[in-house]
Amino acid sequence: MRPMRTVTMALLAATALAGCQSAAQHAASVQQGMDPGNRLTVGTVQREIRVGMSGADVSRVLGAPNVVTTDEKRREVWVYDRIGTDYVQSSSSGGVGLLLLGAESSAGAASTTQRTLTIVIYYDENGRVRDYSYRSSTF
Repeated sequence: MRPMRTVTMALLAATALAGCQSAAQHAASVQQGMDPGNRLTVGTVQREIRVGMSGADVSRVLGAPNVVTTDEKRREVWVYDRIGTDYVQSSSSGGVGLLLLGAESSAGAASTTQRTLTIVIYYDENGRVRDYSYRSSTF
């Protein structure tokens, strides 16, 4: 009977530990699940925006601007202003097998990150991009 009890205890412990993830593993899983395809990034601006592009081409790449205004010469200026917050919270606790043995373990973590991105597109008299600038911060 003793070998059966040892095997049962080993199986309970293995089952309890198999379902546990560390806080870092939880955070990585959440980050992988975010859809980066809809994010406006500095890389998109650097890769896609060129002097001479039309407003329609810029709209296809970046979407609609937040602000449309004009400069002192009545040329259009488009501003894209984005703010994002990533909040990740994760926790793990010991499984049922560990609780039955009178032991419990837990781990957890939380992180908040803020991002800002401002893109300014300057158009010429013909409605073509004459210049652009961007500012990005993460804190």
